Amino acid sequence: MKYIKSPLNYVGGKYKLLPQIIPLFPDNINTFVDLFGGGFNVGINVNANKIIYNDTISQVVDLFKNLQLHNSKEVHQIILDNVTKYGLSRSDINSYEFYNCNSNDGLGSYNKDKYLKLRNDYNTNPTWDKFYTIIACSFSNQIRFNSKGGFNMPVGKRDYNSSLQEKLKMFIDEIHNKDINFHCGDFKDLKVDNLSNNDLVYCDPPYLNSTATYNENGGWTIEQENALRNLLVRIHNNKGRFALSNNLTTNTTLQKWAEDNEYNIHYLNNTYKNCNYQKKDKSSKDLEVLITNY
Repeated sequence: MKYIKSPLNYVGGKYKLLPQIIPLFPDNINTFVDLFGGGFNVGINVNANKIIYNDTISQVVDLFKNLQLHNSKEVHQIILDNVTKYGLSRSDINSYEFYNCNSNDGLGSYNKDKYLKLRNDYNTNPTWDKFYTIIACSFSNQIRFNSKGGFNMPVGKRDYNSSLQEKLKMFIDEIHNKDINFHCGDFKDLKVDNLSNNDLVYCDPPYLNSTATYNENGGWTIEQENALRNLLVRIHNNKGRFALSNNLTTNTTLQKWAEDNEYNIHYLNNTYKNCNYQKKDKSSKDLEVLITNY
């Protein structure tokens, strides 16, 4: 199966693990709740009657809502207008040599001043289209904000190239093909306790003790971890279904919690080849898992 890849690059994104995760979801899902939606690699690829996306980063939620309001051709033209306005490179129509650059070093030297002007304008007057234009030219297409809420990723080597354009088009087209509600807020505020047993709550929270950029500015605390675990227990006790992505290497108490509650631990092969869902690979140094209550 060919999966759709998010046009946002999140550290810890699950795109490469989709061939292992999606088959572990139940069939015939009514409502799928992506509780920590992030780049939406998982939710966008789930077959469900309704999908609820939730995340705390309001800029990302606003972007997705606007991708839902505009078709892919409209979004593409809006981004190109921004690229033209700020004089950013267009490797989709010009060679790297046109900008006195090469593919190894990338386009950063040409785009840097223009990118910083765009980034400053966005931080002064944020709009969804400037946000995505910045992402297209940021380092590894990643997202990071400082403690004051300003976007602060440096310029990257690439631009709004043909590959990114195609990725964005496929993502937007799929958003328009599905019934999706985009919600911004703390996971504890989303009412998921009383979903039916035909629904599924999927959780891909920040990993405890990790140091990725999405875990900065306060990070993911043990209090939040315990609140999530309590929520999952309530979902289980109410006959609901959940699936939790996590890593037993950084989260050393999670295995005992899952075993004490008699949940299923599916060990994923994070090399994405020859996956073994049920048997722990004792040679692995990175124990990526999916924990389910069904």
